[in-house]
Amino acid sequence: MVEFVANWFVNDVGVSPLILTRGYGGADEAKMLQRHFNGTPVKIGVGANRAAIAASFFQRHGFINPLDIACLEVVPKTQVVSDKIGVAILDDGMQHISMARDLEIVMVNALSPWGNQHLLPYGPLREPLTSFNRADAAVIHHADMVPDECLSEMKSKILDVNRNLPIYLSAMTPSHFFKAPNTSCQLHLGVIFEKAVLCVSAIGSPNSFVQKIEKMGPLYVDRLDYSDHHQFQDKDIKMIKARLENLKNKFGSEPTVVVTEKDYDRDSKILGGLDPFEVLVLCCKLQILNHNGCSQDSFKKLLTLSLS
Repeated sequence: MVEFVANWFVNDVGVSPLILTRGYGGADEAKMLQRHFNGTPVKIGVGANRAAIAASFFQRHGFINPLDIACLEVVPKTQVVSDKIGVAILDDGMQHISMARDLEIVMVNALSPWGNQHLLPYGPLREPLTSFNRADAAVIHHADMVPDECLSEMKSKILDVNRNLPIYLSAMTPSHFFKAPNTSCQLHLGVIFEKAVLCVSAIGSPNSFVQKIEKMGPLYVDRLDYSDHHQFQDKDIKMIKARLENLKNKFGSEPTVVVTEKDYDRDSKILGGLDPFEVLVLCCKLQILNHNGCSQDSFKKLLTLSLS
């Protein structure tokens, strides 16, 4: 979502965004964003004290007066108006109550929306459900992977707290693979059709990753799930290679390893230890789904209102 919003500010508003991220877990998400936005006007600040990091970026690059941004016409742009920072996008920022914001977007994981309904560290929630009262919009993510009845229950629970809150649905849509370590070697999604595949991931929602791979028609899908942000070690590489050898013996051909971009960017070098097995990295983009009058266009209008 952070990437989606940043791209909108660059391509439709024509301003340079500053993404502020804590860089938790080896800064895998920050590394991925840096790779995606390399050579673009998007700036990325990494660290726990995001207010201080923002201040240093403002001092280095300057910033645009918000009144000047409000006057910009929101239409597709061929280039940014200025290299000065026009907006700050705070990743995982709802808990930073002391920091003022113009728009609060709350993401809900449809595959595990509330868990045991307890806050960290006793449960998965970062905020109590009453915090939907502070939100400007809610986005139910991975909405394409759960039944409509479950979506209805989630929406009802949100609207019980804030009955006027706009609710959007989103999904991660696979676009292509690239063959590690060559990020420019893009491969069609059909490249794993009728192949034995081992999905290796250390992400928050491994089921969504595996289900996407299963829909691409592989011969067989095996999986190794690690905790979110896990730093792969040599012992992990040995375990993965042992699983691959088992698959090779079972199917009589070399299996393919598939990882997420986040796993690749966390430590791309250690994955080289899986040679001679092929390592493919699945690339996806967030898509706002059409639903009850809420669409990608209406979501962008919500972003536009935050400029005024």
